[in-house]
Amino acid sequence: MIDLFYMQELPVAVMGLGKSGLATARALRDSGAEVRVWDDNPASRAAAEAEGFAVADLATADLSDLTTIVWSPGIPHTHPKPHPVAERARALGIELICDIELLGRAERDCAFIGITGTNGKSTTTTLIGHIMAAAGRRIAVGGNLGTPVLSFDPLGSGGTCILEMSSYQLELTHSITFDIAVLLNITPDHLARHGGMDGYIAAKTLIFHRQTRPRTAVIGVDDEHCRKIHADLVAAGDQRIWPVSAQGPVAGGVYAAEGWLVDDTDGAAARVVELSTLPTLLGAHNWQNAAAAFAACKAAGLPAPAIVAAMANFPGLAHRQQLVGSLEGVRFVNDSKATNADATEKALATFDPIYWILGGQAKDTGLNGLEGYGGRVRHAFLIGEAQDQFAAWLDAQGIAYTRCGTLDVATAKAAGMALAERLEGACVLLSPACASWDQFANFEKRGEAFSAYVAGIIGAHANSGGGTSGGSA
Repeated sequence: MIDLFYMQELPVAVMGLGKSGLATARALRDSGAEVRVWDDNPASRAAAEAEGFAVADLATADLSDLTTIVWSPGIPHTHPKPHPVAERARALGIELICDIELLGRAERDCAFIGITGTNGKSTTTTLIGHIMAAAGRRIAVGGNLGTPVLSFDPLGSGGTCILEMSSYQLELTHSITFDIAVLLNITPDHLARHGGMDGYIAAKTLIFHRQTRPRTAVIGVDDEHCRKIHADLVAAGDQRIWPVSAQGPVAGGVYAAEGWLVDDTDGAAARVVELSTLPTLLGAHNWQNAAAAFAACKAAGLPAPAIVAAMANFPGLAHRQQLVGSLEGVRFVNDSKATNADATEKALATFDPIYWILGGQAKDTGLNGLEGYGGRVRHAFLIGEAQDQFAAWLDAQGIAYTRCGTLDVATAKAAGMALAERLEGACVLLSPACASWDQFANFEKRGEAFSAYVAGIIGAHANSGGGTSGGSA
């Protein structure tokens, strides 16, 4: 656990007691800080109280001795309406920071690699961590990816913290200057939390905050917002800038072209790996992830052969186009992490024909942008709150569908149809384009449930004497 030695004997509050909030409270207490905690959820407060923490309602408690509140990034502090505790804290001059800011203040001697973007950041973060570990680097990987950063072992000089950074976390992290900063892409998401698209773009751009040479900015240039940011960075000339693309050549960067990953960072346009040989990095969106990871690891000093060798045995990311089973030629793919249409688009572009399971708690953007993929979808299976909204969209696209309500029913119906039709390349795809909160605690629980249902279908088939044609991957 990270030693927050500089907080010893100081009063500090923690607002929000989820996984990271509790980890933060524990790290502060173990470092000798005077900790008080709060969460609007009574169950979360009870769990903290059971661990011996002092629970105090920060909306009414005396905060006059505080200089810092460690804020859960998921709680609104500006838009669409700031939480009352945030308003009160700012009126009193109390700083709001997140746990990653505490990490940065404690680990001043290690290197930091930060990765952000609307989509692909978890895969890219995990891939960078896999490559760096394979090369023998001393690393820790976490942040928005799920591992609370204050649970890391201390790294110090020679270590590297590899952090997935959400827009919410970037707004609450002030002192870290990333040695290597990666921005993959920007498409509309979380707009209410940032007061609109301009606020969202501004939050993402914070990944490059205070970078100067020899620090490196790695930036995808396949969307107009990031192309504008890239142009602004080039004009300022503060840091080394390597563009990346899944759509073709970019001078001085890393890109996918003619089925190859090409490194032009030294001006040589060298082919480094044939993309079809990377089985867990299928599809153009993963080519962008691979290009960004290659660039980041090269910027960290790794040679190209070592990077490519590690890419080839990358196990992939759970819940992101994860093959969880196959039966009679039908693949079952868990893409539960696709919580918006832009993420789902990546999966729809990868498989054909698709028995598509979708729905849940819809985002503001709905299924906008998926209109061109109807020809790949053999049948859709609707679940969750979004059934009516998505049924209307599917009707407009001429895509046949079945209202299933729940994921177990949808999985069974999709598997039944796919196995009956036996089309070459068939894929039962859970790619919901929705948040999970109407039926599941998070997208991980949704993906785990799907995987369990698939395992049950495969097991039942084997027990009936049908045999199996593949397991999980």
